[in-house]
Amino acid sequence: MYELVQISEKCYYINCPAKIGVYVPDKENVYLIDSGNDKDAGRKVRQILDKNGWHLAAILNTHSNADHIGGNKYLQGQTGCKVYSGGIEEAFTKYPVLEPSFLYGGYPCKDLRHKFLMAQESHVTDFSDASFPKEIEIIPLPGHFFDMVGFRMPDGVVFLADCISSRETLDKYAVSFLYNVSAYLETLDMVEKMEAAVFVPAHGDVSTDVKELVRYNKNKVHEVAERILFISMEPVCFERILQEVFRGYGLSMNFEQYVLVGSTVRSYLSWMKDNGKLSVIFQDNMLLWQKV
Repeated sequence: MYELVQISEKCYYINCPAKIGVYVPDKENVYLIDSGNDKDAGRKVRQILDKNGWHLAAILNTHSNADHIGGNKYLQGQTGCKVYSGGIEEAFTKYPVLEPSFLYGGYPCKDLRHKFLMAQESHVTDFSDASFPKEIEIIPLPGHFFDMVGFRMPDGVVFLADCISSRETLDKYAVSFLYNVSAYLETLDMVEKMEAAVFVPAHGDVSTDVKELVRYNKNKVHEVAERILFISMEPVCFERILQEVFRGYGLSMNFEQYVLVGSTVRSYLSWMKDNGKLSVIFQDNMLLWQKV
């Protein structure tokens, strides 16, 4: 864990739970793609940078989930580096309490205000700033989170953030976190057609071809949707749908999984209601979902 792996002349990744990209444009300066999940991750990253004699110029955040921005504050405090982000992700990175608040749908209790769902705040510079390295292409990858992006480096290496998960992860957890199901499927369609020298998903194996894995991710989305439709053959409340999803996939519920899977299931419900596959009725002051 936290091994530095070279994948091209100027690109590396640090092998950790959410892969951290490293772009070395010259012999001295480096740019990180994300920063790991906490201060300890940031410390380990800095040790790698120091060992190689690299100066951290900036962190390029793909999105604002805590496991991708958790090392920002430590590294920024230690090196004075810039942290680049954009759109809604920029706001979440500046004000990390937004993540557990969004997931829960209200003020998050202490059980949710921890480093896995709420990183420490960092000072953020927008991608549009003139100082952003112009040779790096920003690739919009919405769906998993609000304004998630990937990055294409000059040598053709593409960092894909969380837009695809490994087979192992999908088989184990089944319901991967999604904010916007429609946008996510459009992103997968785009990535399936994409060409690159090397693809680096944050939660999957590095590969020169991700088409098969993209299709596997698509199929899992439709499988989850079909399961929710089956559960909703008769009018049913959200909590019962969530319970049946957990039961059906053999998942274990705790507060963290309740908000992560619960938020995702709500996104599926919204998507299928907008597509005319689900309807809602209000009965005895309860909102009930039913397959059309």
